Amino acid sequence: MTFSIVARDPASGDLGVAVASRFLAVGGVVPFAAAGVGAVATQAHANVLYGPRGLELMAGGMTAEQALADLVADDGLRDERQVGLVDGGGLSATFTGGHCFAWAGGRTGPGLAVQGNILARAEVVDDMYETFTAAGRPFPELLVACLAAAEQQGGDRRGRQSAALLVVRAAGGYGGGNDRWIDLRVDDHRRPVSELARLLALHRLYLNRPLPEELMAVDDALAAELRTLLATVNRTPGRQVPIYERMGNVPVAEEEASRVGESRSLPFGWDDAWQSTLESWMSIENLEERLAAPGWIDPVVLGYLRQSAAGAGEARSHG
Repeated sequence: MTFSIVARDPASGDLGVAVASRFLAVGGVVPFAAAGVGAVATQAHANVLYGPRGLELMAGGMTAEQALADLVADDGLRDERQVGLVDGGGLSATFTGGHCFAWAGGRTGPGLAVQGNILARAEVVDDMYETFTAAGRPFPELLVACLAAAEQQGGDRRGRQSAALLVVRAAGGYGGGNDRWIDLRVDDHRRPVSELARLLALHRLYLNRPLPEELMAVDDALAAELRTLLATVNRTPGRQVPIYERMGNVPVAEEEASRVGESRSLPFGWDDAWQSTLESWMSIENLEERLAAPGWIDPVVLGYLRQSAAGAGEARSHG
């Protein structure tokens, strides 16, 4: 009832699982992963214990193939199971029980296991495999592209309902507190893989940090444009709607914002008040990860602000 890809990025060592199914909230059942350890997809008549147990075995030193053998050895329903594993070193394994519903099967390669059941045809798995090995995209986007390729071959014979993407890296989660770099789920949608791709693009927008060399210097001309754009979205110094107000009157130590780059001299028409106005607008729009040092701006933020101002201007003209 599901097709999935479990893989390791050979460049970064990131581990991930992408999955789609005609099943509600497949992301709550199939994918498991731990940075530096491995990744598991458990499906068909899924045994969700395969996920944590498989990771435990690989963390203890077993290869993906050894962990797989241990998982199915004492499982009385193994003939109804399907599972794919990749370990932290890039070794892979896949298993399809003999009683899984046709078409069912899987393939493995270096750092890669693809599998599916109740599929339209064998090419569903083949195209996932070939899409991954062809590469040409960043790892998370490549995993989603594999799901899209599977759908082009018919995917799940019963139709579409949900999809999920889990990618882990050490300290890759929000604030560095865990390894869940990307954890996206489409639980019920007519086009779940397309929706998953849209959510991944939003994740990149809101949570990717720019590199210092990607920043644009705020010169006199750009400062004038920024003032106009911020005014259009109703954000100017001294005219900001308060959004974040702490509960109670207990003094709180403010955390220093993490900015990309080194500060430079501010241009004509751009002072600390305007810089604060820009940063306040960014915080409301959830763009804090793209905060640049004063005198600089992330081009993605500038594009987002231009789009927001265009939308606000159009809305006023129609109002």
